[in-house]
Amino acid sequence: MIDDPRLAGYSLEPLGGGWSGETFVAVPSHGRGEDRLVVRYFADARHAPGAARIQAALLDSVRDVLPVPVVRMVHDGDAGLPGLLVTELLPGERGDLALARLVGGGGDAGGRTTDLRTIGRALGGVAGTLAAIPMPRAGMFVDAHLRIEPFHLWLPDWVDAHAHRLAEDDWSDGEVASLRALAERAASDLAGAPPCLVHSDLNPKNVLVDPATLQVTGVLDWEFAHAGHPATDLGNLLRFDREPAYVEGVLDGFLAGLDASAATGTGANVDTETGTDTDTGANERSGAGEPGRRRATDLARAADLVALVDLAARRAANPVVRQARAHLRAIARSGDVHAVPD
Repeated sequence: MIDDPRLAGYSLEPLGGGWSGETFVAVPSHGRGEDRLVVRYFADARHAPGAARIQAALLDSVRDVLPVPVVRMVHDGDAGLPGLLVTELLPGERGDLALARLVGGGGDAGGRTTDLRTIGRALGGVAGTLAAIPMPRAGMFVDAHLRIEPFHLWLPDWVDAHAHRLAEDDWSDGEVASLRALAERAASDLAGAPPCLVHSDLNPKNVLVDPATLQVTGVLDWEFAHAGHPATDLGNLLRFDREPAYVEGVLDGFLAGLDASAATGTGANVDTETGTDTDTGANERSGAGEPGRRRATDLARAADLVALVDLAARRAANPVVRQARAHLRAIARSGDVHAVPD
């Protein structure tokens, strides 16, 4: 535990749900329960310099269109202390816990189906809203002004860069070759889409929902946010959760979120480097000309290969990594981005 003078008067308790071990609930030594805060440290070398201020700026930038926590304190790392972001503690149940409760619950099957569709629609709406926020170029945010450092990720090269780790996990040459061929087809399908704001870790674990209404009360953990492909967040939501009613709801919410943002103009954004309006290609980002729900799902699965490859190649073995390894291997063996493990 970090002895942090910046949090004098608070004790820290680990916050459930994360794998980084960097997120805590700050409980006041003297005060009411509602005075609790969320503390996120940025101690790992993987974090970009200024990561705390970048996240704070992102939260501020989306506050008008998504429910996100208010920032109470932000510090860069100094004097031997890591970067720090302190936010309010939002109400709600973690989306993954709500989904597990709905999938595994007894009682009225029809009611569970309706609820799965409802929560799917709520989560999909977040992805659709983000996909309608245009960015001037693909890349990573590098400072609190949300300047973008461009990057170009070509999916077959991404597979090549991780192939040695897959081989260490006993992938055959044929499995790696099959995955690379699939990556080439996926890269072709994904090419040409205008970049948007991507949360990049938009799975149910990072979303809070009202337990009664199943509406979103908070979108959390923007650590991996960047400017990228509009199907990326949709792919994350559909990665492991395959209940048909949930998938239908996610697609409903995603397409409705795109349409609503296009109709109201809430997806408009300003290039922080040039000051120019970047809301071009609105028809592509909205539902206009959408070739169908199947096409949206195809693009989502293709875009999610980036994350699946990264996760599957990690040396850590938390539950998400193990799931990713199983899914990616099923995809490689079948040559189908929609494949799931037996």
